[in-house]
Amino acid sequence: MRSLKVLAVCLLAVVSTGCSCRTATTDGNIGTASSDGPLKDIYFAFDSYKIDASAKSTLAANAEWLKAHEGTAVQVEGHCDERGTNEYNMVLGANRARAAADQLRSMGIPAKSISTVSYGEELPVDPGHNEEAWAKNRRAHFKVN
Repeated sequence: MRSLKVLAVCLLAVVSTGCSCRTATTDGNIGTASSDGPLKDIYFAFDSYKIDASAKSTLAANAEWLKAHEGTAVQVEGHCDERGTNEYNMVLGANRARAAADQLRSMGIPAKSISTVSYGEELPVDPGHNEEAWAKNRRAHFKVN
């Protein structure tokens, strides 16, 4: 009986802490990221943090908005799809955020206005488990502070 209580307490501790940064909603589903805001997300190829032509165009528009709103700070969030280990995806997300931030700096946005963070695979914008969902989740998101 005592070992059953110990097992129940251990199981409760594991379930309540988990290994994910996502939060449960009131209906028990895992939360997803928001894609709202004045700045547009950019997207990446699988296992890449290379800024392609489409992303450069979006970043140019984002830079113009930031220049028009001088003094506005932006946090660049790096995100990944669910494939790969959590550790790998945290690094890849950091590289994506850094690449986008570097591009914004090269377009004249002051470094002091830009911060970066990686969420790896923890905050998907699309919770699906297919290529369409994964493509949406491989992104850099721009959060105006």
